[in-house]
Amino acid sequence: MIHLHDIRYVRLGTPDLDGSVRYATEVLGLEVARRDGKAVYLKSDSRDHTLCYFEGDPRDHTSAFEVDTPGELDQAMALLEQSGYAATRGSVEEAEKRHVRDFINFKDPSGNSVDLVHAPHHSGRRYFPSRDAGITGFSHIGLRTLNPRRDEAFWTQLLSAKVSDRIGEAPLLRIDEVHHKIALFPSSYPGVQHINHQVESIDDVMRAYYILLEKRIPIRFGPGRHPTSGAMFLYFEGPDGMIYEYSTGVRLITEEDEKTYRPRTFPAIPSSFCMWGSKPDIPEFKT
Repeated sequence: MIHLHDIRYVRLGTPDLDGSVRYATEVLGLEVARRDGKAVYLKSDSRDHTLCYFEGDPRDHTSAFEVDTPGELDQAMALLEQSGYAATRGSVEEAEKRHVRDFINFKDPSGNSVDLVHAPHHSGRRYFPSRDAGITGFSHIGLRTLNPRRDEAFWTQLLSAKVSDRIGEAPLLRIDEVHHKIALFPSSYPGVQHINHQVESIDDVMRAYYILLEKRIPIRFGPGRHPTSGAMFLYFEGPDGMIYEYSTGVRLITEEDEKTYRPRTFPAIPSSFCMWGSKPDIPEFKT
């Protein structure tokens, strides 16, 4: 099995690089780490970067996960190929663009592009937000899946994810103590479905709500609270239709919890997404 140690970054193509970066700083509250040609790298914590916008196709999405050693990366490539998934070793130049020592890239069964990276760079300095959004770090992503059961098996049997809960056919997957770092939502095409940043408190969620209203940024879901993870949340629209989420208070499933924890299945109805009564305006969350 390929052991994933953490989620690392998301790379998103955009036809309007300046507009996307302006949104990421002025609305999201991320910090520009660097500009490099037709790409801009953005920080949300002590990592070198957690989001990269590059000039390109807005359907071009890649998410990255970290492995611990060069041997694990080699073993991952061999296991993927043995299992029928083509994996490509990144060139030195491509690794430099990702600010990692080494990486491989593959696609999951639905066609989602995934980097496995070794020795990703840290910044060596604190994250300074472009606005006081209260962000404590990049936490998880939603991925679109063409076949949830098939893709759940891929992520849990070939990779190291574990099912925390399900909403209908959609599994919420953990790779460490955090309730989920990956969520797979049924769709008719692949790609990153949403990007989550954790914030310090419900006060940050509510401040964001009023700031977004004032800026006339479309709010797609919330404020609300997930009955699965317990997190309080707010989803809103970003460049090229990408959905961003702030949340706080996510459940941890500790090593002690693991001894008795069993995934729960919630029906595919609005109350399974929000226990406060908010209704999602997000296609993959609708039933």
